[in-house]
Amino acid sequence: MATTSDIRNGMVLRYNNDLWQVVQFQHVKPGKGQAFVRTKLKSVTSGKVVEVTFPAGSRIDPVRVERRPYQFLYAEGDLYHLMNLEDFDQIAVQKDLIENAQFLKEGETVTVHFYVEEERPVRVELPVAVVLQVVHAEPGVKGDTATNATKRVKLETGAELQVPLFVEEGDKVKVDTREGKYLERVRDKK
Repeated sequence: MATTSDIRNGMVLRYNNDLWQVVQFQHVKPGKGQAFVRTKLKSVTSGKVVEVTFPAGSRIDPVRVERRPYQFLYAEGDLYHLMNLEDFDQIAVQKDLIENAQFLKEGETVTVHFYVEEERPVRVELPVAVVLQVVHAEPGVKGDTATNATKRVKLETGAELQVPLFVEEGDKVKVDTREGKYLERVRDKK
């Protein structure tokens, strides 16, 4: 067991029957009263972020979670099949372990978080940004560029996204997988 003085960013601990990663922490010693540690915790299993305050010196239960690179092979219903890039073992994970799975295309490298004690995947993290091809786009209206007008397009993974009017069918776009937003159009290098 550890105490609140051992808390560090990135540490994973067991709290309220779940695994939580410390995103941010601050030791606070007010003028009056007892010191405490204010933390921002992110659930390793669901991605939910909460703020928790621990009294200084409280016991915490750190656990070991490893991150391993995997390649997405294919989806079969709600099961996503992944291959370990180091030893080529394959695993199948439920779709609900993957945040923003609609942006995942075959061959993409993801990071799988494993709870070491049980050797089970608890979360699959996509790269921060992915490049996807637009397979369907309505034509933009000329002259409607005075404002930041957007239109909805369909990507190669089946996901839909709001993009600027100049994006056309066949273009490749960079997408922020955390927020599900358009970042930029990607030009092929010639």
